[in-house]
Amino acid sequence: MKNTLKKLMPFALTGVISGATVFGASHYFTKENNGEDFEYFTKASKSSAFVGMGSAVGDDFVKASKMTVPAVVTIKNYQDRSAQRMPDQDMFDFFFGNPFGGNQQRQQQPPKNMPSGLGSGVIISPDGYIISNNHVVAGANKLEVVLSNKKSYIATLVGTDPNTDISLLKIEEKGLPYLNFANSDMVEVGQWVLAVGNPLGLNSTVTAGIVSAKGRSIDILSQQSRTPIESFIQTDAAINPGNSGGALVNVNGDLIGINTAIQSKTGYYEGYGFAVPSNLARKIVEDIKKFGLVQRGFLGIGSLDLSNDMQVAAYNQKNKSNLKVGDGVYVTEVTGKSGAEDAGIRTGDIVTKIDGTNIGSFADLSFAIGSRRPGDKVTVTYTRNGKPNTVTVTLKDQKGGTSSRSKEDLTVSEKIGSEFEPLSDRVKTDYGLESGVLAKNVAEGGEMDKIGVVDNFIVMEINGKPVNSQKDVEKILNGYKGNVQVKYVDSYGRITTRGFKMP
Repeated sequence: MKNTLKKLMPFALTGVISGATVFGASHYFTKENNGEDFEYFTKASKSSAFVGMGSAVGDDFVKASKMTVPAVVTIKNYQDRSAQRMPDQDMFDFFFGNPFGGNQQRQQQPPKNMPSGLGSGVIISPDGYIISNNHVVAGANKLEVVLSNKKSYIATLVGTDPNTDISLLKIEEKGLPYLNFANSDMVEVGQWVLAVGNPLGLNSTVTAGIVSAKGRSIDILSQQSRTPIESFIQTDAAINPGNSGGALVNVNGDLIGINTAIQSKTGYYEGYGFAVPSNLARKIVEDIKKFGLVQRGFLGIGSLDLSNDMQVAAYNQKNKSNLKVGDGVYVTEVTGKSGAEDAGIRTGDIVTKIDGTNIGSFADLSFAIGSRRPGDKVTVTYTRNGKPNTVTVTLKDQKGGTSSRSKEDLTVSEKIGSEFEPLSDRVKTDYGLESGVLAKNVAEGGEMDKIGVVDNFIVMEINGKPVNSQKDVEKILNGYKGNVQVKYVDSYGRITTRGFKMP
């Protein structure tokens, strides 16, 4: 979301005044789970996941609506916007809505008791776990959840994943209505679906449509993540600002997707909405609940989507090659010491299947691999010189590990979302500084990003102590718990002090 508003207009994240994603569980988090994998999926057959045109769809819509609406909540995002206008504030107003009206009031600061934006979420267990979108909760210093019966709670943010735009919240309550997952792999193009959420401030709104496509990538999540996973379910059920985080359900009232984005030139519904498949959302929530962070496996290749004719043409022109448009993912490079290298995959191979499932595009590949954990083994089928080959690949994390990690295993840079480089003498002279480090690889949605630090900002002090290297930062924050104070210099030379709580 660091890009310009003009560039983002074709694809709008349906945000805090913009949410509609629901997410449910047939088995919920309890003490009896003992940290084991959770069995969320209902045992619905393939036929029950699809309702044909000859079914009594009117009755089905009523039943599904009655089941879904009580489990869909409003999420109010409160931010301290009076302290400093966020670098992406115009984007926030566009995606999440301006609760105070049009442009004439944009410069006014919202009252402290008014939310900065509104979105949707879904209760997934009777003890108060709620799923929503990452962009619905982004930047909040307080999150309020309002049930369909108007009862209100202050929520705790359990965790988020910008790669999939999923977040997990918790409220303290028991006996809540909640939704069941359906297996999104069983979803078929043409089947009836309902979108439930709070579009444009209209609480508990239900719209109907069909699944119009599967495996869509619209390159929207790359604005908040360097390694996004996009394999959306596309629907023509009306989705508008306020629907984000709400439910896409089948006619049985089972969750099949988390409504996340729309394709629009205006920021409002123009016929196409996109939802994160429930299978992927389920995995993200399991990881956050069990480990405190998402466990993501990587194949270890650079790739070219052969189904994208524009990408293929650009690649051919740049590399003076003659690749043909078609299905599959062309390997442009192999990362050293990766699972792909260990298995013998080479540059020039074309990945066509993962575990027997056809890979027609990069969206298919990112979903198949991104929904796995480090240490998982996958069967990769690829062609080399026109001949098919099949190998078993052990997935690794970005650091080459094959084990699950908890928050305690993260480095300081991973916890706060930034790396640091020493300042050159020239930069110190230009800014008149005795100390400081350059922020590098600032993670979207990380703690440093939340307080306004971006790449190449200069961090002068942390907790009142001068820093001159990555080691200085690690020495101050390694093992530290509590509030962190950061003094930094922006690109205009302005000095700002802001803080966050150490994750």
